[in-house]
Amino acid sequence: MSENFSAIAYLIASIFFIMALRGLSSPETARNGNMFGITGMVIAIATTLASPSVVSYDWIIVGLVIGGAIGDIIARRIQMTALPQLVAAFHSLVGLAAVFVASAAFYQPAAYGIGDFLSIPTPSMIEMSIGTAIGALTFTGSIIAFAKLQGIMSGAPVIFSGQHLLNAVLGIIMVALVVMICDEQSEQLYWTIVGLALLLGILMIIPIGGADMPVVISMLNSYSGWAACGIGFTLSNPALIIVGALVGSSGAILSYVMCKGMNRSFISVILGGFGGETSTTGSVTGDRNVRAGSADDAAFIMKNASNVIIVPGYGMAVAQAQHALREMADLLKKEGINVRYAIHPVAGRMPGHMNVLLAEANVPYDEVLELDEINRDFPSTDVAFVIGANDVTNPAAKTDPQSAIYGMPILDVERSATVLFIKRSLGSGYAGVDNELFFRENTMMLFSDAKQMCEDIVKALE
Repeated sequence: MSENFSAIAYLIASIFFIMALRGLSSPETARNGNMFGITGMVIAIATTLASPSVVSYDWIIVGLVIGGAIGDIIARRIQMTALPQLVAAFHSLVGLAAVFVASAAFYQPAAYGIGDFLSIPTPSMIEMSIGTAIGALTFTGSIIAFAKLQGIMSGAPVIFSGQHLLNAVLGIIMVALVVMICDEQSEQLYWTIVGLALLLGILMIIPIGGADMPVVISMLNSYSGWAACGIGFTLSNPALIIVGALVGSSGAILSYVMCKGMNRSFISVILGGFGGETSTTGSVTGDRNVRAGSADDAAFIMKNASNVIIVPGYGMAVAQAQHALREMADLLKKEGINVRYAIHPVAGRMPGHMNVLLAEANVPYDEVLELDEINRDFPSTDVAFVIGANDVTNPAAKTDPQSAIYGMPILDVERSATVLFIKRSLGSGYAGVDNELFFRENTMMLFSDAKQMCEDIVKALE
């Protein structure tokens, strides 16, 4: 295959990837976006396999079969609630792949047309060392994110004295080593860079609390893209360069959007994080009164309402309650009640988590609205039905300057005439902050598993 034909094919593949990103920006077009991405990847792989530089297909076929089989098994078995940790795990593999490719190029540069061992041109060495560092950092950082999301380690921030200074010093040393290895190439310097990057990936993620996990996911997505982009330069592969840049830039933009949605500085989130997982009820519980209700109470209140806004959160995801919730909403709509869904940008454990779950339950896209679109409607809403969403509805974000979530935009459910709040207990949310909404006069707590409560409400409505 000629170089010109390869370049054109890679360009076509890149166009499909751009269309995929555009499609994935909305639930209505996400399915088409996936198809565009698959098409682009097929074109890119076929173009690479047809390259004259490929002298043997044995190991390539083995890799495709093993990787494809693992991907197929995971895709079929994975639960929607586990998508965030799955994404984190995939990011770690991208980072590790970047390290492997860079290491192969470092030891066998002639195979990639970039000189001889320990005599690699400076531009290629810069690309390779930066790609290696970002890849290694992404690998360990993603492993920590996976462990926190999976519950293998606590979601609470791990903080110690001098942590930021240590990270800064390690970062400076790593930059200095990149400069040194371009001048004095050696195996020791190369693996020192890899080791420091692996350590820095751990130290950067452990202080980030559970409340910041959506930002961590998008940030690591960006890192994995830049790692792929750097290795693309090493391999002189335009498709990898373009795709890596697309993933890196889109991940960075998404991180910014998520920080804006949480009213957080991107730098402060990366350097320190806030919040942590806790099962305690906290000091807010005290002897304050809580109005508890049943499924029959909730059904009666909603059946006599005109407007209902449903606010889903991670509790809905854990209970897999989206199907029962949609069935409940369908019954309400048959009664002539206006039912809509309010989505907070950081609800769940990753961007778009709630949208995916609702789409799985075939909730109409036009009924699902973002915070900015629906927040003004709560004062004229009869019932706000909160199912497993805690921090994103907590009035402390507006009233308590000492709160860890102060300043974060929230869904103003407390301004509704009645708030029905499904939760197992009065425990605080993932950010470790007690929710004063539980004790408001217009709030009725529905203490139960989210799925079970929705099913009971459905029975009461019927």
